[in-house]
Amino acid sequence: MSATYQQSPLMSDVRQVSQPSQASPISAVQEVPGRALLFSPWAPRDSRDFKYQHPEDLTTAPKKQNASASQYKRKTAITEGSQFSEQQKMTRLVFNPFKKAYLPLLVRPLNKSLIKDDRWKDADEAQEKRRSFLINFCKKYNSENRLRTHLVRTVSRIYVEDRHKILYCEVPKAGCSNWKRILMVLNGLASSTYNISHNAVHYGKHLKKLDSYDLRGIYTRLNTYTKIIFVRDPMERLVSAFRDKFEHPNSYYHPVFGKAIIKKYRVNADEEALKTGSGVKFKEFIQYLLDSHRPVGMDIHWEQICKLCYPCLINYDFIGKFETLEEDASYLLQLIGAPAELKFPHFKDRHSSDERTNAEVVRQYFKELSSRERQLTYEFYYLDYIMFNYTAPFV
Repeated sequence: MSATYQQSPLMSDVRQVSQPSQASPISAVQEVPGRALLFSPWAPRDSRDFKYQHPEDLTTAPKKQNASASQYKRKTAITEGSQFSEQQKMTRLVFNPFKKAYLPLLVRPLNKSLIKDDRWKDADEAQEKRRSFLINFCKKYNSENRLRTHLVRTVSRIYVEDRHKILYCEVPKAGCSNWKRILMVLNGLASSTYNISHNAVHYGKHLKKLDSYDLRGIYTRLNTYTKIIFVRDPMERLVSAFRDKFEHPNSYYHPVFGKAIIKKYRVNADEEALKTGSGVKFKEFIQYLLDSHRPVGMDIHWEQICKLCYPCLINYDFIGKFETLEEDASYLLQLIGAPAELKFPHFKDRHSSDERTNAEVVRQYFKELSSRERQLTYEFYYLDYIMFNYTAPFV
């Protein structure tokens, strides 16, 4: 059993996070070269950079508000005099439920002993910047008393690979299918990522989740394993999820989500649409997303990352981005000492003939929305934008 809890080879000494600088994370958001998000259809702008819910597990009850507006009003203002009042309210809404289990914000420097040359210098610098930015944000916007939540729920999205001592938080539509294939190969469950089907990845239950362990096992792994998260531009992730679930035949999302969405948001819906739930329009989907009284619950494919992986409660050691997936994945596999022949797969898990969702595709879909709907959609994902230093779309 002692080998099970051996500290990850990626980690060196543990130290308390130093106090962040006084600069606000909002004002500190820097543009990252190489990306363009053409968000507004008439004014494009260049930018520089709970538990995987199987169909039978997904909660379909309408979402309830946790507290009244008056209760939130009594909370201490996050940034007095700030122009981000709506975003501040959202920040409170996300962090208010954290009351039951304290997870200290610790940072472990990556052990880079397996990196033998300078080819990974840029990837390493990007990692240090991402981790530092997220830590500073969380220190700025959380008091210790707020960093509390139900432990099991906090780790319910995290997969465990004990051989290489890895914890991977699944973010759908950010390369998660192929990352789970990688974990299965690392764990000796398959010889190649190309031999693993979509159903085996998502429904085979071959990988263990962190919430399946007892409390000691959870805390020990959180403190000694390498914690990994891969994220994606929120709007690209949202549109990718819509295209996947509603623009192709789907025996679950159409009858469960599609029928409810069409019934509530489509005027004069025909009998066939109400019966099958097929043909949901993007505007109808956004109306559902922004509705505080949704006719059907949320789903992990479009849930905010901050509610899937709790990045201000769990200090992730490696923050990868879908936009730099190839470089980040290659660097991570080097860091953990993966077999040299193991490479991150680049094939699309499904709908391989479809164009990948990118900034231009997003712009075309958002043409269907009013300016208010675009703004509210951005505010819905505001924390994901700020936490992972994505440039706000021009709404």
